[in-house]
Amino acid sequence: MPIIRQLSPSLVNKIAAGEVIERPASVVKELLENSVDAGATHIDLAIEGGGIEQIRISDNGCGISADQIPLALASHATSKLVDADDLFDVHTLGFRGEALASIAEVSHLTLRSRTADSDSGAEVTVRGGQASEAQPAGCPVGTTIEVRQLFFNTPVRKKFLRTPQTEAGHITEAFTRIALAFPHIRMRMTSGERVQFDLPETDSWKERVRAFFGDETADSLIAVSSQQDEAIVSGYVANPSVSRSNNRMQYLFLNGRFIRDRSLQHALGEAYRGLLMVGRFPICFLRLDLPPAMVDVNVHPTKMEVRFQESGKLYSQLLRTLRHEFLTRDLTARPRHVPGPAPASWRNANDSAVTADDSVAAKATHLAANSDDQRWQRHADQMTRVAPKLDLQDNIPAFRPFPSRSRAEDLQFRPNPTAAPRSELHRHDDDFGGESRQENPGVVHRSDSGHTADQPIDAPQASDGNSQESYRAPSSHLGFQVHNRYLVTQDETGMVVVDQHALHERILYEQLREKSSAKAVESQRLLVPEPIDLMPAEAAAALDHKELLAQIGIQIEPFGGDTVLMTGYPAMLAKMRPAEVLRQVLEPLMSGGREPSARDMLDELLHMMACKAAVKAGDRLAPEEITALLEQRNHYQDTHHCPHGRPTALFFSREQLDKMFGRT
Repeated sequence: MPIIRQLSPSLVNKIAAGEVIERPASVVKELLENSVDAGATHIDLAIEGGGIEQIRISDNGCGISADQIPLALASHATSKLVDADDLFDVHTLGFRGEALASIAEVSHLTLRSRTADSDSGAEVTVRGGQASEAQPAGCPVGTTIEVRQLFFNTPVRKKFLRTPQTEAGHITEAFTRIALAFPHIRMRMTSGERVQFDLPETDSWKERVRAFFGDETADSLIAVSSQQDEAIVSGYVANPSVSRSNNRMQYLFLNGRFIRDRSLQHALGEAYRGLLMVGRFPICFLRLDLPPAMVDVNVHPTKMEVRFQESGKLYSQLLRTLRHEFLTRDLTARPRHVPGPAPASWRNANDSAVTADDSVAAKATHLAANSDDQRWQRHADQMTRVAPKLDLQDNIPAFRPFPSRSRAEDLQFRPNPTAAPRSELHRHDDDFGGESRQENPGVVHRSDSGHTADQPIDAPQASDGNSQESYRAPSSHLGFQVHNRYLVTQDETGMVVVDQHALHERILYEQLREKSSAKAVESQRLLVPEPIDLMPAEAAAALDHKELLAQIGIQIEPFGGDTVLMTGYPAMLAKMRPAEVLRQVLEPLMSGGREPSARDMLDELLHMMACKAAVKAGDRLAPEEITALLEQRNHYQDTHHCPHGRPTALFFSREQLDKMFGRT
């Protein structure tokens, strides 16, 4: 029969250390949080050997009196909790009272501390949980903790540590999170003899971000701010043109505590939906301020996961805040780097340079392929389809082949003389977000702060959406086609190069979303319904999503076995065979993995339909087609990028062009 035993305090502390102290970065996190809670305004971190050999943290906080030091090193002893009610009203970063005891159990620890009302400090050393008597020591006000030989008595844990370089990287991340959360604290980090960071205190959160991530990230930041009841969201998100291949640069701080929350990260992804290429992740630095009673931070020993009382409201608030900011800004892609003057061999006697560096085109192509921008539907009934391209002449797309005409005539766009003026067009609620869009598609709003996309914003400004001044985008002069794929035009401030396929795809996509939400996508009825033989999995997917397919104009009925009967299909795809239409539409429904939401599936189908129906690179457009397409760009606010995240246009200012040609 097994015997039940009381565990020794040493073993209890080792178990707690296994939960709290995973690696040297865990030690750094716990000690830095203690320094912040102590009211420090200056914190120094020094590490040796990736933190495995030594971690030293000094602060100028309130310090610990000599008689309290033994308690500070005891298990489950803390000054931050009094009774059980305090667990649901936590105002500090740490509160469990086990970090110091756990660290001391698996290392050689030395603690020196002095309070402001004491003439001298005290020092205690701990070796594997065995503490010495407190001894007088000379030291400044505050606390210094040195941790050496981490995991010296737990070789199994030490065996799982990575290289010193890897462990140092994790420590840098822990330092970054604390330094970002508290920019008013001066923080310094050294590794060996090298100073990695020396950060002065600052009132500008953007400058603290700049110190870590550089000018490109800091200059791309968009200030956001909103308040709903007692919940406040503030901080910065990056322009979609600056993104990452992972979500490591998504910094969320709840009452100063760095957290990871899948729901909020999903809201962030939804806000950027359509603005980023597949596989790219947005960048954010966001503060969430909530009453402590509305959040449970006692979910996980590391306190990185929390539980919100009203997570749904916070999700909606974050999503709405970011969408508002994106919809009120001009996010047209712009080149980030401008080459210098042309080589001297290219110069002539009549001007400063014949042309710019021949790498300009390659750089512009690279930028176009890697920049990201905006999304969301626009109400615009003046655009309709002549298969397979869009006809602007009437509001009812119809299949009207012109076999005797040229390809350019068959693809012709025509301005709609009865289209509503820009001021009469409006956005309305739909099934893809449920929030109102701005009423004037030719107007870009900005918040009360008065900042536009090109103006620096040092601190987040409130944007309640109710009192806004309007900024009207400059009118553009219609242009010409280059290589049967790009349209070149200009406005008062520079030159714009438009990708004809990407722009037309976005316009079609926006109209399809409007019509699908209103269940008004034009479906062309077949005079003779067509039976289509499918694979068993295809047939099951088609019939399971019959209502969803009907929203995009594909009407099917079961016909026995694995055969379905197609009775109608989208008018804009009239040149495609019905069987081909259905099989292409079923592809995203058959991709496997987790069951996608109805919205995700519909989005994928609309992407595919818009891409198939849009003008292609290589299609020659007549002058009136170019005019109509460019005019439609002004009637939609969400035409900066195609539905897949590629930019529809690249803007070059006159100053940039002058610099490229060596005129400045």
